[in-house]
Amino acid sequence: MNFEEKEIKTENIFKGVLLDVRKSLVELPNRKQSTREFVVHPGAVAMLPVENNYVYLVEQYRFPIKKHLLEIPAGKFDKAGEEPLECGKRELEEEIGKRAKTWIYLGYIHTTPGFSNEIIHLYLVKDFEDTKMNLDEDEFLEVKKIHIKEFEEKILNNEITDAKTIAAYARAKILGGI
Repeated sequence: MNFEEKEIKTENIFKGVLLDVRKSLVELPNRKQSTREFVVHPGAVAMLPVENNYVYLVEQYRFPIKKHLLEIPAGKFDKAGEEPLECGKRELEEEIGKRAKTWIYLGYIHTTPGFSNEIIHLYLVKDFEDTKMNLDEDEFLEVKKIHIKEFEEKILNNEITDAKTIAAYARAKILGGI
């Protein structure tokens, strides 16, 4: 059965620095109409940096949930058409002050398809050289280096709840990268 919804019309509700909120009138498979509100996102890249059985994470405050989270480094595309690898290299250096020689593509995830089109491309990164962190002026984070076993325990104990972090780890593990 085809569950596709046909877009009849779409209007822009809000356009901010990060978010672009839209509202669409759609025709459902049963020919009735309904409304869909969603966020258009530019897309992002997240990297799982692993070195000698240690994972580099960033701890940062996430305002929407009013909590500090441990996450893998990540960032959104800065310009239309930017390649995931290019974005990833920039963000890794900005957030943890490292360049990686080995980049293994782990695929991508849809983060919240119920209300956003956001896609995050995932990489496992290894073989580092130190550079310098270069955070955005509104970005505040601390780099944490934790052993892979502690990382796994934090996932199981709900101390790490960030979906991109857990997805990247699961994909890297399944693919035999760690």
